[in-house]
Formats: sequence, structure tokens, C-alpha cells
Amino acid sequence: MILDLTALADEHLAAARTAPHGRSAHLVMHDGVLRQTVIALTSGTSLDEHNAPPAASLQVLRGRVKLTAAGWSEELTAAALRMIPKERHGLTAVEDAVVLLTAVND
Repeated sequence: MILDLTALADEHLAAARTAPHGRSAHLVMHDGVLRQTVIALTSGTSLDEHNAPPAASLQVLRGRVKLTAAGWSEELTAAALRMIPKERHGLTAVEDAVVLLTAVND
């Protein structure tokens, strides 16, 4: 299966802009323990702090986000790819943004 990430980013950012909570997410790939999810967030919208999966990465497709964990935060911009910290963490859109979350779950 081949996906058009640009089209998915457009679709979900449009959906996030009209959603009551300012976000839209869609599981785009699922193969055993591997999951990839497109998440769109409008500026100022957050994913509250949550537990980390055993392994995960975050790729920013569009916009800017701030990844936070206990005692630190890091701003990521379009084209950035970063491992998700193993500790509890959160994500906030600094501006309208779309990310691709890749996670491996037990």
C-alpha cells in the first residue's frame, strides 16, 4: 500500500480545523506491533501527557510542535524526525501542525 502523506496531512488538518477539540488522527498503517498514525493539531492544541510505547518516533510533516516531558521541552519543525522519550510526555502544536507517529507496541 502506498499512501500520499501530503494528501493525508491536508485532509486531517482540514478536519482538525473544524473539530471541537482542534485535532484529527487516523491510523494509516498497522502491521503486527507496528502502528503509524497521522495526527493533525491546530495551533495551541495539546495531546496531554501520556505513557510512551516501548519504541516510537515522531516526524513533523507540517508546522511546529513542542514535545514535552518532565523537566524539558523541545520544539520540532517540519521535516524533523525524533525518537519519542521513554518517559511520560505530551505534544502541543505551536502552530497548525501534522505529525506522523510511528510506534511499536507490545
